[in-house]
Amino acid sequence: MADKTFRLEVVSPDAELYSGDATFLVAQTTVGELGILASHAPMLAELAPGGCVKMTEASGKQTAFAVQGGFLSVTGESITVLAESAQFVSEIDVAAEREILSSAEPGSAAYLQAKSRVRAVEAVS
Repeated sequence: MADKTFRLEVVSPDAELYSGDATFLVAQTTVGELGILASHAPMLAELAPGGCVKMTEASGKQTAFAVQGGFLSVTGESITVLAESAQFVSEIDVAAEREILSSAEPGSAAYLQAKSRVRAVEAVS
Protein backbone atom coordinates (compact mmCIF):
# COMPACT_ATOMS: atom_id res chain seq x y z
CA MET A 1 0.00 0.00 0.00
CA ALA A 2 1.34 3.44 -0.92
CA ASP A 3 2.25 5.94 1.78
CA LYS A 4 -0.63 8.33 2.36
CA THR A 5 1.45 11.17 3.82
CA PHE A 6 3.57 13.89 2.28
CA ARG A 7 6.14 16.29 3.62
CA LEU A 8 4.73 19.78 4.24
CA GLU A 9 6.69 22.98 4.76
CA VAL A 10 4.97 26.29 5.52
CA VAL A 11 7.42 29.19 5.36
CA SER A 12 7.35 32.97 5.23
CA PRO A 13 10.25 35.41 4.92
CA ASP A 14 10.24 35.72 8.73
CA ALA A 15 9.99 32.10 9.83
CA GLU A 16 9.39 28.44 9.15
CA LEU A 17 5.90 27.95 10.60
CA TYR A 18 5.53 24.22 10.03
CA SER A 19 7.64 21.30 8.90
CA GLY A 20 6.23 17.81 9.16
CA ASP A 21 4.10 15.10 7.62
CA ALA A 22 0.51 15.67 6.55
CA THR A 23 -2.23 13.66 4.88
CA PHE A 24 -4.38 16.42 3.37
CA LEU A 25 -4.06 20.09 2.49
CA VAL A 26 -6.66 22.62 1.37
CA ALA A 27 -5.41 25.91 -0.05
CA GLN A 28 -7.26 28.93 -1.40
CA THR A 29 -5.59 29.98 -4.65
CA THR A 30 -6.28 32.57 -7.31
CA VAL A 31 -7.98 29.87 -9.41
CA GLY A 32 -10.09 28.44 -6.58
CA GLU A 33 -9.80 26.16 -3.60
CA LEU A 34 -7.54 23.12 -4.03
CA GLY A 35 -7.52 19.91 -2.03
CA ILE A 36 -4.29 17.94 -2.19
CA LEU A 37 -3.49 14.38 -1.10
CA ALA A 38 -0.22 12.43 -1.19
CA SER A 39 1.22 11.70 -4.66
CA HIS A 40 -0.57 14.68 -6.23
CA ALA A 41 0.69 15.68 -9.66
CA PRO A 42 3.34 18.42 -9.57
CA MET A 43 1.96 21.94 -9.80
CA LEU A 44 2.54 25.54 -8.83
CA ALA A 45 -0.30 27.83 -7.74
CA GLU A 46 -0.57 31.41 -6.53
CA LEU A 47 -2.17 31.75 -3.09
CA ALA A 48 -5.23 34.00 -2.96
CA PRO A 49 -5.07 37.34 -1.16
CA GLY A 50 -7.09 36.99 2.04
CA GLY A 51 -6.90 33.20 1.90
CA CYS A 52 -5.92 30.42 4.23
CA VAL A 53 -4.32 27.00 4.18
CA LYS A 54 -5.81 24.12 6.19
CA MET A 55 -3.94 20.91 6.80
CA THR A 56 -4.46 17.54 8.41
CA GLU A 57 -1.32 16.27 10.12
CA ALA A 58 -0.33 12.60 9.95
CA SER A 59 -1.67 12.29 13.52
CA GLY A 60 -5.13 13.41 12.34
CA LYS A 61 -4.95 16.81 14.01
CA GLN A 62 -6.24 19.68 11.86
CA THR A 63 -4.84 23.19 11.89
CA ALA A 64 -4.83 26.21 9.63
CA PHE A 65 -2.71 29.19 8.71
CA ALA A 66 -3.85 32.64 7.67
CA VAL A 67 -1.84 33.31 4.51
CA GLN A 68 -1.40 36.61 2.72
CA GLY A 69 -0.09 35.96 -0.78
CA GLY A 70 2.66 33.71 -1.99
CA PHE A 71 2.81 30.38 -3.77
CA LEU A 72 2.03 26.71 -3.31
CA SER A 73 4.55 24.28 -4.79
CA VAL A 74 3.55 20.62 -5.12
CA THR A 75 5.87 17.77 -6.09
CA GLY A 76 5.07 14.08 -5.95
CA GLU A 77 6.60 13.80 -2.46
CA SER A 78 6.19 17.20 -0.81
CA ILE A 79 4.30 20.48 -0.66
CA THR A 80 5.79 23.85 0.16
CA VAL A 81 3.69 26.88 1.05
CA LEU A 82 5.81 29.96 0.34
CA ALA A 83 3.77 32.72 1.97
CA GLU A 84 4.44 36.44 1.88
CA SER A 85 3.20 36.34 5.47
CA ALA A 86 1.46 33.65 7.50
CA GLN A 87 0.08 33.12 10.98
CA PHE A 88 -1.01 30.04 12.96
CA VAL A 89 -4.73 29.94 13.72
CA SER A 90 -3.92 29.59 17.43
CA GLU A 91 -2.37 33.08 17.40
CA ILE A 92 -5.44 34.85 15.99
CA ASP A 93 -7.87 37.02 17.98
CA VAL A 94 -10.95 36.38 15.84
CA ALA A 95 -13.10 39.04 17.54
CA ALA A 96 -10.53 41.74 16.76
CA GLU A 97 -10.22 40.52 13.17
CA ARG A 98 -14.02 40.57 12.67
CA GLU A 99 -14.05 44.16 13.91
CA ILE A 100 -11.37 45.10 11.37
CA LEU A 101 -13.40 43.37 8.63
CA SER A 102 -16.46 45.46 9.46
CA SER A 103 -14.58 48.76 9.43
CA ALA A 104 -11.85 48.35 6.78
CA GLU A 105 -12.27 49.23 3.12
CA PRO A 106 -13.02 46.02 1.16
CA GLY A 107 -9.96 45.03 -0.84
CA SER A 108 -7.53 47.00 1.32
CA ALA A 109 -4.49 45.30 2.84
CA ALA A 110 -6.03 45.47 6.34
CA TYR A 111 -9.29 43.97 5.06
CA LEU A 112 -7.57 41.11 3.23
CA GLN A 113 -5.37 40.30 6.23
CA ALA A 114 -8.38 40.22 8.57
CA LYS A 115 -10.34 38.13 6.06
CA SER A 116 -7.48 35.65 5.88
CA ARG A 117 -7.33 35.33 9.65
CA VAL A 118 -11.09 34.88 10.06
CA ARG A 119 -11.11 32.24 7.29
CA ALA A 120 -8.32 30.31 9.03
CA VAL A 121 -10.23 30.28 12.33
CA GLU A 122 -13.47 29.23 10.62
CA ALA A 123 -11.64 26.46 8.72
CA VAL A 124 -10.93 24.57 11.94
CA SER A 125 -13.97 25.58 13.98
